[in-house]
Amino acid sequence: MAQIDAFFKLMNEQRASDLHLVAGQQPVLRIRGDLERVKYKELDDDNLKTMLYEIAPEHKIKIFEETGDVDFAYEIPGLARYRANFFRQKNGVGAVFREIPDKILTCEELGLPPVIRQLATLPRGLVLVTGPTGSGKSTTLAAIIDEANKTRKDHIITVEDPIEFVHISQKAIVNHREVGIHTRSFAAALRGALREDPDIILVGEMRDLETIELAIEASSTGHLVFSTLHTSSAAKTVDRVIDVFPTHQQEQIRSTLSDGLRAVVCQSLFRRIDTAGMDSMGRVAALEIMIATPAVRNLIRERKTFQIPSAIQTGKKHGMQSLDDCIMEHLTKKRISAEEAYAKCNDKAKFLPFLKKPPVDFTEI
Repeated sequence: MAQIDAFFKLMNEQRASDLHLVAGQQPVLRIRGDLERVKYKELDDDNLKTMLYEIAPEHKIKIFEETGDVDFAYEIPGLARYRANFFRQKNGVGAVFREIPDKILTCEELGLPPVIRQLATLPRGLVLVTGPTGSGKSTTLAAIIDEANKTRKDHIITVEDPIEFVHISQKAIVNHREVGIHTRSFAAALRGALREDPDIILVGEMRDLETIELAIEASSTGHLVFSTLHTSSAAKTVDRVIDVFPTHQQEQIRSTLSDGLRAVVCQSLFRRIDTAGMDSMGRVAALEIMIATPAVRNLIRERKTFQIPSAIQTGKKHGMQSLDDCIMEHLTKKRISAEEAYAKCNDKAKFLPFLKKPPVDFTEI
């Protein structure tokens, strides 16, 4: 048993989502969205480095020594998997660990709308799950892939850095590939995947132009592609994908994307203030869902992405919903606080009446 495993057991007992270990500070857990210090001595740089190196693969240690940061996955059988990031900071080394539950929760267990489960049945196209870091994108994608794994006789390839949720092949064949171990890069894995008879491809993150271009190409040639971006709305997601490309390519990509895109799911996590139906981390997701109907594809093709929010409002019969409507539903059902709803919504005026003491935000004066 590694010395650091005691912190992971504490993390599990406290139902924390993240563990922070930083030289010169006490250990810190993120519990229900808030950082809480652990009653423990300040971590010494040399001792912390020894503790971290005990669980890191040798090639990852080498990368960390050369670059100052590295990602990898660590697993304690019977407990959980952890996505690890090592980094250097002023007082020495630091590390953050995100718990990846052993059990993959279904769409129903996560309380996701029925249309999210239906995304697993799509024959082809591009589905993007977006949101800030720590918003539950990987958990949502894992639930969708799990549904496909249980119901489709297909070949599923995942490309991640590092591998997070592990899917055991059921009706489908699932192959996991990790960047840096099984393949050189996301782009290299995508190029290879097109020769590996895939039906579904999960790209952990579309980080660069080449990866985005290959993902769009794969979705336009008969494959179902899932990936993530760090964007805050469906309209901004479409703009971000197109803006990555040089100006002379943008019209072509706009047309290709409008044909290949199937859905954008943008989500944000909130602390639950109720106790019923609480997930293991005590949080609930609010989702914006855009389904690429002919009307939405036409808006993308004609450079009218600013009208996508209106299309979402009028597309409820297709399973679409705006982020603010979802936040409002959680608020009226008393699952989340008015203060957090106000902080994370788009239309502040709509949520202002729910606040006992309206905050003064000098940036919005």
